[in-house]
Amino acid sequence: MSDSKRSIESVLSQAKDVSKINKKLSKQKLFQRIIMVILGACIMAIGLELFLVPNRILDGGIVGISIIISHLTDLPLGIFIFLLNIPFIFLGYKQIGKTFALSTALGITTLSTVTIMLHHLEPFTKDLLLSTVFGGIVLGIGVGLVIRYGGSLDGTEILAILFNKKLPFSVGEIIMFFNLLIFSVAGFVFTWEQAMYSGLAYFIAYKMIDIVIQGLDESKAVYIISEEYDEIGRAIMDRLGRGVTYLIGEGAYTGDSKKVIFTVITRLEESKLTSIVGELDANAFLAIGNIAEVRGGRFKKRDIH
Repeated sequence: MSDSKRSIESVLSQAKDVSKINKKLSKQKLFQRIIMVILGACIMAIGLELFLVPNRILDGGIVGISIIISHLTDLPLGIFIFLLNIPFIFLGYKQIGKTFALSTALGITTLSTVTIMLHHLEPFTKDLLLSTVFGGIVLGIGVGLVIRYGGSLDGTEILAILFNKKLPFSVGEIIMFFNLLIFSVAGFVFTWEQAMYSGLAYFIAYKMIDIVIQGLDESKAVYIISEEYDEIGRAIMDRLGRGVTYLIGEGAYTGDSKKVIFTVITRLEESKLTSIVGELDANAFLAIGNIAEVRGGRFKKRDIH
């Protein structure tokens, strides 16, 4: 009986220790999220006020509308970024959740404040092409950081999610249409040349957002169906140093049982993997798709001897 009691006490003690560790980790993650959202918002503000806005180059979305209104009224950009995004913070709270809404509110408040602080500084360059390229890069890094850590700096995405439920268009298509409309208005307010530069800056920022969210070493999921599954699996492990999982599949037409090879590789390893599969079975079915994030398991590459 005493041994049983000691065992229960030991389990309870371990549970308390685990609970303390989890609380500590959750606090660290919360602190990291706050820091990265603030950092991302500051970086975006630099991209706007020290590259794009002084040269009358727009970003897309609510920020783009804010730039146009700021130009027409001669009031600081940060005021309009904050005011126009308030309704979308509440929508984000209802549609996505409390954490997203709070992260977004923090990001937008920081962005608005820092743009007001930087408003009267001289831009880094007045060359339109340099401003477009570097402004788009800096902007994309800032937005990407905030999105990666669970927030947003523009209400357009939330608006697109709402319209997506009622319209036969994807979220991406709605955002693209919305931004085309903004850039068209910019052509009348500024010049068509600046509107085209704005489109280029938006495209560069869009690509940078993908890089920041997914990382330069982008991961890919690979599915291979082949009769030579054993040889291909061993070759992937030996020559690429990647782990392999065999999934059991069944052909819908033939009803035959098949083994499907599943593995995760990086973008740089894609060419080598396709070569390996081609060498061992030229008729193998090969499907490769992008993955935004990989966690757990044994994804870390082992040494190849």
